[in-house]
Amino acid sequence: MVNADRIIAVAKPVGPTSHDVVDAVRRASGEKTVGHAGTLDPLASGVLVIGIGREATRKLKNIVGAEKEYIATVRLGATSATDDAEGPISEQPAAIAPSEEAVRAVLQQFAGTIEQTPPAFSALKISGMSAHRRARRGEMPVMRPRTVSIYAIELLSYAWPDLRLRILTGPGVYIRALARDLGATLGTGGYLAALERTRVGDFTLDKALALADLAQLR
Repeated sequence: MVNADRIIAVAKPVGPTSHDVVDAVRRASGEKTVGHAGTLDPLASGVLVIGIGREATRKLKNIVGAEKEYIATVRLGATSATDDAEGPISEQPAAIAPSEEAVRAVLQQFAGTIEQTPPAFSALKISGMSAHRRARRGEMPVMRPRTVSIYAIELLSYAWPDLRLRILTGPGVYIRALARDLGATLGTGGYLAALERTRVGDFTLDKALALADLAQLR
């Protein structure tokens, strides 16, 4: 659904980049000026908020800081160079499955205002170049911790090695980094196996446009 401000929520599937979705909206709408209010990695799915037209893209800055809701699967017992399933993955055969009680206790350590170090494979700029580009060139970019807010983190299910979580965050939180840090704190290693963003502010997944429905933007 397109609101009066020409700001829409698109249901991004796993696979395309956020830029791919912006390009698809640009082609479908015939509007050259199109932007989004927060990247989703290719392996993530869910709500991608997009502004169509110059005025709409200017208003996206009011949405970037909105509360976000995610459903995440964290896989314990292994680590990933990218902190997600893209890998390469390093199994941790000596990892011991923690109890659910231990998992719940550790989760609460990450609720509130925390210091989080972004993944090396991220779009953050380091001396003018994205960190992920430097990392793919074999460099080791120095990622500085940032203060971020996690409003709530709820354990939906736990069956070793997977945790399924519902997470409410403020801006700037990397769920990949959260998965990595959860695994490190539990002593098992961990990475983000799957991620779906179900809400950005008032934009919800159940009302988001599928890519196949973008033709109605004309």
